[in-house]
Amino acid sequence: MVIMVPQKVLSVGRRRQVCSTDSNLGPVIRRVAVVPHPPLIVPELTGGGDRDADAVRADCVAAAASFADAAPRWFVVGACDRPGRYGPEVAGTFRGFGVDVRVGLGAKADLAFADPVLPLPALVAGWLRAAVGGPDVTARIVPVDFSPTDCAAEGARIAEELAGPDPVGLLVLGDGSHRHGERSVGRPDARSAAFDDDVTRALASVDLDALARLDPALAAELGAVGRAPWQVLAGAVRADGREWRSVEARVSAPLGVAYHFAVWEPA
Repeated sequence: MVIMVPQKVLSVGRRRQVCSTDSNLGPVIRRVAVVPHPPLIVPELTGGGDRDADAVRADCVAAAASFADAAPRWFVVGACDRPGRYGPEVAGTFRGFGVDVRVGLGAKADLAFADPVLPLPALVAGWLRAAVGGPDVTARIVPVDFSPTDCAAEGARIAEELAGPDPVGLLVLGDGSHRHGERSVGRPDARSAAFDDDVTRALASVDLDALARLDPALAAELGAVGRAPWQVLAGAVRADGREWRSVEARVSAPLGVAYHFAVWEPA
């Protein structure tokens, strides 16, 4: 089921003061990609032959590939009940999802010491890094129930951290509601369509205020774990200080879960 697919929508975010106080350290986020993080992105977990899973996987890989060469490193934002920071030396495994597929957040990560409970966003980021030959990854995983205020503050902190001489790609992982239609994880909820339509419009128009207004309670009821990462993204871009445009924004829900894809670039 496709909810809404606006293609090639261009807009700009509001211009604000760059968070760095050092004139030599300008904003260096080169590109932003928003993708979901379903475990089914890993072929070994689906056994092959699932057209819906294949389509989602192809979309995720395409989004990651679109900025794999844009920066020598990736900074990842996701949400999980095991928040923390995970560097390029970290490895993890999808064993908890059924198959011991091991991934590293960096080329030198030792897969022999794969973390069996590495948060799913970090696992998917590591898998995408390997799939597209991407650079080393640093992942910041925030609590799923992070408040909008905390998300904005974390985004500003990330923008300040990333200000420096080296460009970076910001990869934001998170799913929309998992309560779309009869294939939903929970029972279907009519509010899911409006919620994910709002997210898609905000991603398509770089509407930072709309992302910041997403209701944490409603998102939790609908199973939309991407709410916090999207609000961290809004805080980071607001603090970044440049105008941004969306070159792609779309969403589909082939498996009852809304999977959002977007790519932003400086205008």
